[in-house]
Amino acid sequence: MPVKILQFGTTGQLGVELLRQAPAHDVAVTALSRADCDLADPASAAAKVMEARPDLVVIAAAHTAVDLAESEPERARAINALTPGAIAAAAQAVGAAVVNVSTDYVFDGAGGAPYAEDAATNPLNVYGASKLEGEKAVAAANPRSLNIRTSWVVSSHGKNFIKTMLRVAAAGNPLKVVDDQSGRPTSAADLAGFILDQAPRLAAAKAGDPVFGTVHFANSGEVTWRGFAVAIFEEALGDKAPEVGATTTAEYVTPARRPLRATMDLGKLQRVFGVTPRPWREALKEIVAELAA
Repeated sequence: MPVKILQFGTTGQLGVELLRQAPAHDVAVTALSRADCDLADPASAAAKVMEARPDLVVIAAAHTAVDLAESEPERARAINALTPGAIAAAAQAVGAAVVNVSTDYVFDGAGGAPYAEDAATNPLNVYGASKLEGEKAVAAANPRSLNIRTSWVVSSHGKNFIKTMLRVAAAGNPLKVVDDQSGRPTSAADLAGFILDQAPRLAAAKAGDPVFGTVHFANSGEVTWRGFAVAIFEEALGDKAPEVGATTTAEYVTPARRPLRATMDLGKLQRVFGVTPRPWREALKEIVAELAA
């Protein structure tokens, strides 16, 4: 019997990749778009879970506009914390496991990176605080839950850093990119593949299984935003790659504060799941090829 998955989110990078890869896995996915379910309404989302009675719920949608969240904290909290908590409680009521996708922005990046799953959290912005509250709400509501923290998600679709850099380069404007923030890029395709690969184990595991809790998922390797931009242009444009100047976090002021180095440790991914992510440069090569095609 295929694993019955209820997926929240269809148009974001992860949601698209989950749907694209699902046919290659032993799963039956019911995916809810923004039109199907308002994620700012916890009761509505919980009702969808009770109605579907899935084996596994995947929360692949969130309020991810980091700067916008500063000006609408209540909406960010509803979507990233209150609704995931309500979904997890409903899943517990119908016997379903839950996957909730979180962020490296739960860390302040002030020291101690790479951060392990049990490292002290201290988000610097509303987005990170709302996602951390969501993690705690999901874990408290459902012992069969997995919070997956990820970072710098990119793909050939949706809004992301790769597509932004290529668009800016095409416009021919001078480029300066922050060079004092570092982290791990994550292929949305790789993250989706991991979730779908683990779906049967998650759906069958009992509370207390090490498959539940919190895990970090990203591609291997660490880079600054400027270093990432340089690699993007080298891969996509070759000898036509533009020069990329460096700027600092202090010079590039944004509404939301960002951690300088919130790089996550990936050791638990190997220990518990037997997964060693590929290097981010390999994933970048694949994404650029998809965009070119």
